[in-house]
Amino acid sequence: MTTLFDPLVAGELKLANRIAMAPLTRNRAPGAVPAAMTATYYAQRASAGLLITEATAISHQGQGYSDVPGLYAPEQIAGWRRVTEAVHAAGGTIVTQLWHVGRVSHSALQPGGAAPVAPSAITAKTKTYLVNADGSGSFVPTSEPRALDIDEIPGIVEDYRRAARAAIEAGFDGVEVHAANGYLIDQFLRSGSNQRTDAYGGSIANRARLLVEVMDAITAEIGAGRVGIRISPVTPANDAADPDPQPLFTYVVEQLARWPLAYVHIIEGATGGPRDFQQGEAPFDYAALRAAYAQAGGQGAWMVNNGYDRELAIAAVAAGRADIVAFGKAFIANPDLVQRLRENAPLNAWDSRTFYGGGEHGYLDYPALSSA
Repeated sequence: MTTLFDPLVAGELKLANRIAMAPLTRNRAPGAVPAAMTATYYAQRASAGLLITEATAISHQGQGYSDVPGLYAPEQIAGWRRVTEAVHAAGGTIVTQLWHVGRVSHSALQPGGAAPVAPSAITAKTKTYLVNADGSGSFVPTSEPRALDIDEIPGIVEDYRRAARAAIEAGFDGVEVHAANGYLIDQFLRSGSNQRTDAYGGSIANRARLLVEVMDAITAEIGAGRVGIRISPVTPANDAADPDPQPLFTYVVEQLARWPLAYVHIIEGATGGPRDFQQGEAPFDYAALRAAYAQAGGQGAWMVNNGYDRELAIAAVAAGRADIVAFGKAFIANPDLVQRLRENAPLNAWDSRTFYGGGEHGYLDYPALSSA
């Protein structure tokens, strides 16, 4: 019987176990450059089978929050190289999550104070995070976006391709495309945020066109075996909404089967909330989604996320419902989470006050079992 602690080869990624550290925004990268302490933070958690970095902007336009890292300038690549070297020295495998936030941004974060971009000029009913002049942070409403001109879209696809290449130059083992949680690709997918009437709006195939083009570009650039993708079929995060997500995401995974990906990463339910959350009239059928991916020839490992504890994770892998289970906040507070799960040891409690922004406190100082 396969267990959570068995090794796995996912595409070109060799994982020591089936426990992943989920991407976790921490707002500790002033100037969009990973800080020196970031290398320590990820190296502390390198016993995970796979580390997925915090979401990382593919361009200045793609930034939606203060002090999040980027992957479009030389100093950012150099900062991430320090991280990947530290993780590899600790025996870990690490990918970076490629991010364009679309409308989930503020004009203060955009080049020249411009409006954020989106599939349609519909303001997201959500907030973003700004760092004030005194160093304190606060959540503020997003700015009104403008709709992307169709002629701009190839440039965004090119930004994804360049960022994927930059990730490999920085030493990452691969990339995860962020197509979840109401950010740009997800905004194109969902009818609640996409009211276009051109080739990128209307039908499911048209709304999924950007995702397909991005995946085409990235897999051609670095190889599909180094590429994963994250989707969130029913989450309401960042005002994501679609009245009929089952056929939409069935089409998405059927398209993803075109490439021999490393993995497909599914957020089940509401991100950081109820696992049984639903949009539309019927509960979402995740087993049917995986079956559709397999029937279409999908080869990537199936990664699940959201609200998994030790018991649920062990059962999911043992039953074959998942190949990999991703943990989020538990990894913030437990750098040695793999050992704790294996030994069924108590977990440190996290301090949500230190999740976003700040320094080493709440970032590097959670104790391991050996020092607790």
